Amino acid sequence: MARMHTRRRGSSSSDTPVADDPPEWSDVDTDAIEARVVELAEEGYGPSQIGLKLRDEGVQGTPIPDVQLATDKKVTEILDDHDASGDLPEDLRNLLERAVRLREHMADNPGDAQNKRALQNAEAKVRRLADYYRGDELDEDFKYTYEHARELL
Repeated sequence: MARMHTRRRGSSSSDTPVADDPPEWSDVDTDAIEARVVELAEEGYGPSQIGLKLRDEGVQGTPIPDVQLATDKKVTEILDDHDASGDLPEDLRNLLERAVRLREHMADNPGDAQNKRALQNAEAKVRRLADYYRGDELDEDFKYTYEHARELL
């Protein structure tokens, strides 16, 4: 499939191995995993960073290679169950941070044509993603502006 803002095609990537059960060496209690997920969320980590932390550091010294296999819930589902999820979806938050950072860069460097194009692409992605989330996870009257994005972040 072609990329969104270029004429190039994307490179293929490997698939994750199919697994139905968590590995035998990772036998941590599901309540301990959920408590660690909520603890990491309260420290300010997003769902993808929580998954990486659990993979690398683990719970009680035992790595958790896949939270969904270990608990039968995704990280975002665990956060929703414990009311620890953020106010914005993670992908939208990352795009908003990128757009704000690029806008501030453009204020300092008005002649940077390449990053001007990157800012246009990032803001287009934000608007498209906001249309997707509008009504479910965002307010119906949500409209992207630089000032509004700065307030949210």
